[in-house]
Amino acid sequence: MGKDLILVESPSKAKTINKYVGKNYVVEATVGHIRNLPKTKLGIDIENGFEPTLVNIRGKGEVIKKIKSLAAKSNKIYIATDPDREGESIAQDVADILTDSQKEKIERILFNEITRKAVNEALNKPLKIDEHLVVSQRARRVMDRIIGYKVSPFLWRAILDSVGTSLSAGRVQSVALRLICEREEEIENFIATEYWSIVAIFKMDKGEEITAKLYEVDGKTIKVPPKPEMTEEEWTEFFKTNFAITKEELASKIVSEIRSKRNYFVSGVNKKESRRNPYPPFITSSLQVEGSRKLRFRPKRTMMIAQSLYEGVDLGSEGTTGLITYMRTDSTRLSGEIVSEARDFIRNKYGKQYLPDQPKSYEQKNKKHVQDAHEAIRPTSIKYTPDFVKPFLDEAQFRLYELIWKRFIACQMESARLETTTISISADQYLFRSSGTTILFDGFLTLYDEDIEDNNDQSGNGGSIPAGLEINQKLILEKLTPNQHFTKPHARFTESTLIKELESNGIGRPSTYAMIMSTIIDRRYVEQIERKLIPTTLGKKVNGILVKNFPNIFNVNFTAKMEDELDLIADGEIDYINVLNDFYVPFSKALQEVESNLEKIICDKCGGEMDLKIGRFGKYIACNNYPNCKNIKSIKEFSTNGNEPEFTGDTCPKCNSRTVYRESKFGRFIGCEKYPDCDFTKVITLGMKCPKCNNGDVITRRTKRGKIFYGCNRYPDCDYASWTIPKSKEEESTYSEEEY
Repeated sequence: MGKDLILVESPSKAKTINKYVGKNYVVEATVGHIRNLPKTKLGIDIENGFEPTLVNIRGKGEVIKKIKSLAAKSNKIYIATDPDREGESIAQDVADILTDSQKEKIERILFNEITRKAVNEALNKPLKIDEHLVVSQRARRVMDRIIGYKVSPFLWRAILDSVGTSLSAGRVQSVALRLICEREEEIENFIATEYWSIVAIFKMDKGEEITAKLYEVDGKTIKVPPKPEMTEEEWTEFFKTNFAITKEELASKIVSEIRSKRNYFVSGVNKKESRRNPYPPFITSSLQVEGSRKLRFRPKRTMMIAQSLYEGVDLGSEGTTGLITYMRTDSTRLSGEIVSEARDFIRNKYGKQYLPDQPKSYEQKNKKHVQDAHEAIRPTSIKYTPDFVKPFLDEAQFRLYELIWKRFIACQMESARLETTTISISADQYLFRSSGTTILFDGFLTLYDEDIEDNNDQSGNGGSIPAGLEINQKLILEKLTPNQHFTKPHARFTESTLIKELESNGIGRPSTYAMIMSTIIDRRYVEQIERKLIPTTLGKKVNGILVKNFPNIFNVNFTAKMEDELDLIADGEIDYINVLNDFYVPFSKALQEVESNLEKIICDKCGGEMDLKIGRFGKYIACNNYPNCKNIKSIKEFSTNGNEPEFTGDTCPKCNSRTVYRESKFGRFIGCEKYPDCDFTKVITLGMKCPKCNNGDVITRRTKRGKIFYGCNRYPDCDYASWTIPKSKEEESTYSEEEY
């Protein structure tokens, strides 16, 4: 009697499920996608409805052969790939390689968590492959391939003097690069405005101190001018209701006048109670953001660890089980069953006062195209507390799981109640203010708080206010300090803040954020220094050319529109060809315009035109008159590296000169522009821990022959080395943006 076949993506997922289903099933992994567009040609029939040509991925022959063999012997074929568009696409790929008779045995099963209960329920409720999700994924892939295939050769030819490297453009990645470059340009062009604050320390009769900041002068609120240079009319309008301290002379004058006063008294005491609500449970983007902020994990590391928690961990006597729900989701929905369990836990652990009267709901009513079939990211069972699972997890797994656990439990706890007290202190025409917040009831804050405390600004806000203050109560001026400040531009993006920016603009989806971050760094368009994303000289050149020649393609609005239309395909509300036409018509028009102005590369043998080609072993330049002319050249032959230094935007801590990026036989590093007079150097890390020792950082290095590889900065104590940047499981098995 034959067995039933269950197909999943990863071997670790297969191992977990195999322990749940028994001997009547065979569980096999596809190890990610098995079919893709061809590498050496476009693979899309643009004239005939953008029909893609999918081929078996090189190296997947044995996997495909095994799937076919097992399918032929199986009673039923259950495809249990991930519950998203990529998983649905892999399911369709499997169906496409099977015979018609085998296709009739296919059932699609979905589960949001890999637990015994979830898997068995899915087997009892089989579905069919969702063709709308498949078509949506195909449309995304086609868009990305067209942009990668059509724009990358143009980009390479437009930057012949850059580097002999693989220049490429991506539909979403290029917009992320644009945001980073525009932020950098804003920083470079920013003109700082000088302003002054005045902070006082007052004493009460019993010696208690109050720190307060000068807030008003003659009834006008002290504010920083909105820009450094304003017209006379703008200054007049500003000073109708505001007062500015922009010079040291004025600050000194005000300080002298205040010190000359003899009467300082409390002119106002205002108490205001407020509620602070819990944060919603994690979705993919918020998990990556908090993983970066709180744990200092790069987004792809967060997703790699989350994948391991989702696919299953051996819990000793409990067996192997998935600890969290599916980690690629944009839904904050929670099942009623898990919410009920969480409420029981809160009541028993913290007491009735921490439990709201009704369960808290986080429905996203105003967010379009949320994949609400999924739940938020949460623990699969309340019994798997952080303390319970800690002995079975490594440090990184435990820290991320604890974060997910606390966020989930906290989202069902009572709101915190706060009381803010604001006092006003008068000295004739000068008014000081100080605010302090007291927690009346900590609520969910007893378990989880997203804020990072920073009370070092001496602003007179956020501290404690002494009890017993009354109106007209006299105070003693103990200290008065003028402080000079300068306005600052927006901070550079970090990976977490860039993810927030992309999400807020409707760009990218749960499966793409980590890959976007990796791509712009791997292609050396962006450097990550002290967690800040800084465009390289190459990145600025690439962005400048794309924005100049394709301003309406590589922009936020067009990219967001395409994302929305891809979602509409998934919802079955719009046709594949209509969406591809919406994309391709403006794109092809822009491409024709720039190609007509592009300088041609002339073959030095026959006088024909040469162009960028791609083969099994990479990219090269070849004559278009092939086979009559077989002239080919490497990309490096067309590269003329300049000697202009690439500045980092920072200063040398030794001599205060500018720092630049440099190359050595060991890889790229940061050094002082005054070398050899100044020998300051600094290693550039990739922002990820060494996967071998988990203590060192991964850095870029070079072999004696100049080939780049990646190693641990603790060498020789740790000998980790890899030809490729360490990749997470999610990057190997899910969506990646097209690279030509």
